Amino acid sequence: MVFWRKKKNEGMQDQERADDELLHHKTDPELSPLIEAENDLAPDNVMAKSMNAIEPRDLTDAHTTPVPDHTPVDDFKESEDLKDHTNEGGWFSRLSKGLSKSSNKLGQSITDVFTKRKLDQEALDELEEILIMADMGPKTAAKIVAAFSENRFDKEIEESEIKSVLASSMSDILKPVAIPLDINGKKPFVMLVCGVNGAGKTTTIGKLAHEYHMKQHKKVMIAAADTFRAAAVDQLEVWAKRAHVPLIKKDIGSDPAAVAFEALEKAKADDVDLLMIDTAGRLQNKANLMEELAKIIRVIKKQDDTAPHAIVLVLDSTTGQNAHSQVQNFKDVVNLTGLVVTKLDGSAKGGVVVSLAQEFGLPIHAVGVGEKIEDLSPFKAEEFAKALVGA
Repeated sequence: MVFWRKKKNEGMQDQERADDELLHHKTDPELSPLIEAENDLAPDNVMAKSMNAIEPRDLTDAHTTPVPDHTPVDDFKESEDLKDHTNEGGWFSRLSKGLSKSSNKLGQSITDVFTKRKLDQEALDELEEILIMADMGPKTAAKIVAAFSENRFDKEIEESEIKSVLASSMSDILKPVAIPLDINGKKPFVMLVCGVNGAGKTTTIGKLAHEYHMKQHKKVMIAAADTFRAAAVDQLEVWAKRAHVPLIKKDIGSDPAAVAFEALEKAKADDVDLLMIDTAGRLQNKANLMEELAKIIRVIKKQDDTAPHAIVLVLDSTTGQNAHSQVQNFKDVVNLTGLVVTKLDGSAKGGVVVSLAQEFGLPIHAVGVGEKIEDLSPFKAEEFAKALVGA
């Protein structure tokens, strides 16, 4: 990618000068003008300003939300959503319930086609169409159907056997990408979280913070690098307080790269295990916003050339096959290291997880099937495949 090449061209030199302005402020700063209109907070307008000139005060006005005194048992008082319901039903039970829309649609289609019927070419064609309609995509559907035809062609097959073979075929595709997020080995481990608007980035960060801090007892810090919307920072602050972790934030309209830079400084000073950086929701076809993401990475590397250690894309499963274009467009700009797929309980498009694994081979770290803390869990291939087909 452009910003990791060793040989520098003039464009890169200009970029470095702009980044240096961000990191090394003048001794006699000018006052920044007040933002008077809401339109000035639109991402395009803010980026047009911040990409050309960085206000020196951006480096000196970061705020840290203090960690409240707490004991984990008091979480219920803060929000019923934080109550640990794990013992009320295992993850597979919650996963199956969350994927019920997908599994019901897929299961009913299989029942309609394969009730006491031979697996002839017509049946295989119908099965392929069912899988495509379940958002698995043509390539993935063709691969799964090919596995059926090898040993079962022209044989009578029961619905239960169809589901069992489907689950096995999907599991084979998913196993290579079912990779938990390992934050050990680097300290602080820096995770950049990105995605389009509404994908669930902030909620995912909050749930991960709860998992790593409250359950794994890691020292966690969150940085609010979505400086375009006050609501985004407010929401992240709520999650930070619930998870009992500090939040680094700056004024609305501040440069996101400055937030990331200062957060990493603070994380190093405080001996933090995990720093998660929330970035602004952006459409994958907005060139200036995607460049801002690259800029954040460049600035982080000035402190640690191995960071960020993970660049995680959060995907909303309800977008179906559009998730493929999101992954590709983000891959064109940054070195994506993994995915988190959310809102699998919100539609019948759970099959998109299988097609993403088949096409991109990116690690899928976790999936979300609800709003509660425990509804985000490490991705497990066999469990997911069985829940998806209702096996």
